[in-house]
Amino acid sequence: MKKVIENIKRVQEDIPINFVFAAKIGSLALFVFLLTYFSFSWTMRTVVHHRKEVIVPDIKGRSSVSALQLLSESDLAMRIGGYEFNEGVPIATVLRQHPAAGTTVREGKIVTVVFSQGGESVFVPNLVGLPLRNAELFLRQRQLLLGEVSESYSLKADKGTVLSQDPRPETSVGKSKMVNVVVSAGNPPSGINLMPDFRQKKADDAYAWASVSGLAINILEDETSLFPRGTIIDQTPPPDTVVSQESRISLTVSARSVSAEPELEYHVRYDAPQSGVQRHIRIVSVSKSGDKEVFNGLRDPGSKIDLTIPFGSADKIRIFVNGILVEERPVK
Repeated sequence: MKKVIENIKRVQEDIPINFVFAAKIGSLALFVFLLTYFSFSWTMRTVVHHRKEVIVPDIKGRSSVSALQLLSESDLAMRIGGYEFNEGVPIATVLRQHPAAGTTVREGKIVTVVFSQGGESVFVPNLVGLPLRNAELFLRQRQLLLGEVSESYSLKADKGTVLSQDPRPETSVGKSKMVNVVVSAGNPPSGINLMPDFRQKKADDAYAWASVSGLAINILEDETSLFPRGTIIDQTPPPDTVVSQESRISLTVSARSVSAEPELEYHVRYDAPQSGVQRHIRIVSVSKSGDKEVFNGLRDPGSKIDLTIPFGSADKIRIFVNGILVEERPVK
């Protein structure tokens, strides 16, 4: 009996010690948990709030390419939330979006979209630069029909290549709609003078052509141009237009001021695919002040485009081939 009493006393003496030890361990664990939680919470708030606030654009009714491009311009991402059949909305068109247009969010926010699986409307594809046979097959794939085919002489496109179309690309039309096209008839015969494509060329080239052709040209200057001084950035009339002595020809030439110190430049180089046919290539510079087209024209397979723009004049470069965004490069 005496031993039992001694054992009970010994246990009673140990209880406070064990309890205090367990309390200390629990307090330490709680402290570590709280420190980790608040550190993580503070870090996440810092990262999130460091990003700029932007307004979610309205992408409802836009094609997938157009919607992605518009979101990208606001530094937002896109996630496909599903597909729904809709008879009144073309296939691959945005039906709904979340967050809604006009919502203020942080850069990098993911916008969830629901696309239409089609109905009675389709988008007209871009046919410019395609041979007529390929263009007709492309239309059939979109459940559209080839309409009136007319010809026009061209200095820049091979015979049989689509030069223009009606309706324009990305236009929403009903199924079985006819699309009219103008195709190249090749180089013009003697006696017919076509306007060359002087864009991204030097003004001296235009002066030399005008002198030989006996035509007068009017020069307009653009001091805000991205191109080196003396580069032609726009023209009227457009390339392949028939011109005569009565034609009014105007060229817009870069008049960008020349810095005393060498100016850093960003080289834009694009190699057209080696195979296939001529392609319609368009290059656009994107900055906070807006988009500026720096190249627009048909190019043969394997041809190279090499341009320069002032470094810092653009945030990114977008390259479109036959109306489809194929590449986006940061300017850095």
